[in-house]
Amino acid sequence: MTQDPKRYTITAALPYTNGPIHIGHLAGVYVPADIYARFQRLQGKDVAFVCGSDEHGVPITIKAKKEGITPQQVVDKYHAIIKQSFEDFGITFDNYSRTSAKVHHDTASDFFKKLYDDGKFIEEITEQLYDEEANQFLADRFVVGTCPKCGNEESYGDQCENCGTSHNATDLINPKSAITGAVPALKETKHWFLPLDQYEPFLKEWILESHKKDWKTNVYGQCKSWIDDGLRPRAVTRDLDWGIPVPVDGAEGKVLYVWFDAPIGYISATKEWAEREGKDWEPYWKSDDTKLLHFIGKDNIVFHCIIFPSMLKADGSYIMPDNIPANEFLNLEGNKISTSKNWAVWLHEYLEDFPNQQDVLRYTLTANAPETKDNDFTWADFQARNNNELVAIFGNFINRVVVLTHKYYGGVVPAPAEFSEIDEQTLAELKAYPAVIESSIERYRFREAQQELMNVARLGNKYLADEEPWKTIKTDEERTKTVMYVALQIASALAVLSEPFLPFTSEKLKSILNFDGLQSQPNWKSIARIVPPSGEMPLGKGGHKINEGELLFSKIEDTQIQTQLDKLQASKQANEIANKKVTPQKDTCTFDDFTKLDMRVGTIIKAEKMPKAKKLLVLKVDTGLDVRTIVSGIAESFTPEEIVGKKVTVLVNLAPRALRGVDSEGMILMTETPDGKLVFVNPDTSATLSTSGVLNGATIN
Repeated sequence: MTQDPKRYTITAALPYTNGPIHIGHLAGVYVPADIYARFQRLQGKDVAFVCGSDEHGVPITIKAKKEGITPQQVVDKYHAIIKQSFEDFGITFDNYSRTSAKVHHDTASDFFKKLYDDGKFIEEITEQLYDEEANQFLADRFVVGTCPKCGNEESYGDQCENCGTSHNATDLINPKSAITGAVPALKETKHWFLPLDQYEPFLKEWILESHKKDWKTNVYGQCKSWIDDGLRPRAVTRDLDWGIPVPVDGAEGKVLYVWFDAPIGYISATKEWAEREGKDWEPYWKSDDTKLLHFIGKDNIVFHCIIFPSMLKADGSYIMPDNIPANEFLNLEGNKISTSKNWAVWLHEYLEDFPNQQDVLRYTLTANAPETKDNDFTWADFQARNNNELVAIFGNFINRVVVLTHKYYGGVVPAPAEFSEIDEQTLAELKAYPAVIESSIERYRFREAQQELMNVARLGNKYLADEEPWKTIKTDEERTKTVMYVALQIASALAVLSEPFLPFTSEKLKSILNFDGLQSQPNWKSIARIVPPSGEMPLGKGGHKINEGELLFSKIEDTQIQTQLDKLQASKQANEIANKKVTPQKDTCTFDDFTKLDMRVGTIIKAEKMPKAKKLLVLKVDTGLDVRTIVSGIAESFTPEEIVGKKVTVLVNLAPRALRGVDSEGMILMTETPDGKLVFVNPDTSATLSTSGVLNGATIN
């Protein structure tokens, strides 16, 4: 671990620009990374918090083909949406770049060239899958097949999304081209590989020995599994026309593999920021007194813990990451988030549906952060977190303090009288919270840290409830001044301590408390130095005037939540319709076969359930020819009572068939609606059905 770092380089996983940002991305990566970066800045640390759009790779080319546009048009569209969403949500990147930028192309090319010149790669002729119909090699996402580990029949060529196993496209069982559906052939091609096996001793010492105690269990465990299984050389180039061209002779038509070029995006983003700020970028990546951190989701552990460090080690001039606090996944309403199925809460849509309520989502996602296991986001919990915690605890305390200060003292912080034992105990407890919250943040326990923040608000509410200034104002004005003074110090502490978690709320509260009007603004360290009665206090010793209050949080109504649930239900129904398996057409019947069918309009005159049969009803049907018994498998869709008297279409010349000892003498014609509901084929009761009609211009008699 880097002791007393001089600077912090904080990276957040590059979002892939084939779609917008959703709450899974936020909970797993961007909110915790932003909390950490904001916290370090509050400590006065030198921070470079960088990210950018990952704009290369096969999924983008696939999306471009589907939409009939260029890959550049795809990434331009989503880069703009993602970048704006982050800004509007308050994610404070020092630089948000993109991998299509010239600085990144140059940085990645130079990185590859140095390793190439230093002999760090293996050059091999290998057999790769080739689509002869499309006349191109098939990169990982252009191939689907059966996963060799778990048997998932829809595995991609690089990774199975069902079991998480990484593999090569040639490992798939029964592979098919995602472009044409054809079975690919094997064809020779030249590529360069990073021999990861050569870095096993380094990785064992660096991860398995040095970080056994300070890395998260899920991260350490996955790394150990990879290393114990034995590492193999991994291709750093691929046959594709979208990406960074391989900068060596004989590599025409080849680009850098996206897993190789994307993490270098952290370096190029830092370069871009440093040049803009007039700084030297190299200490942020090459100095031992820098703390390097990668915030990622669990699907990126192998790339950031095994592959990227091996790349940095191969170069020889870079520091290693101090920690990689990867999170698990966030689910939505009990189901896995899926961008392809639109089962997600999209950030840009949330910002439209809940204007000026960024902190409510930040709070809920942190409260449900998947730090040690997969967790679930529900709209009901979102509403409850807001109404029962932010409004009822945090907002309620601030509102009472501000309203009473204006009511009793015209908005001026009263000078305290004598401090009681409970006052001193309350302030002593308050001054301990910065260290408690700091400890949780430094151990990447953001959920725990936020709970401690809310405990500060609970402390304030309990103090007011116990001391009851609305009562003492009538009997002891001096005591009331002290109580309100202490309550205002708690409010000022909340304004400071909430900034990493609830930045928009923090700004509002600082404005209400008129921090700009103070000679020395309260900060994280000053909260920890509170010394009553004559020592340092956040809002001074009385006389400071605060501004009029405003509600920090507003109640979220049931109708707002129902709107979001309706959105998800619409997505669910659309997916069910899109994925519904249609029964294949049966063998063609002849014209003569069709004329044999005798269909009549009948009336159900009696209906009852078949004993010990869940699906069957026994019907008595008047066909006009006779009254006959028909057994129909509709009991799960209709009750006997609701179909008696109903006109139905009956196939009357179907050969009788015994069902559970009852002879069924015909068939009731049924069909399904698009949403799967069973309905009767509704006859025109003014006419008699027969096999006479017109079919393809021919008269049927």
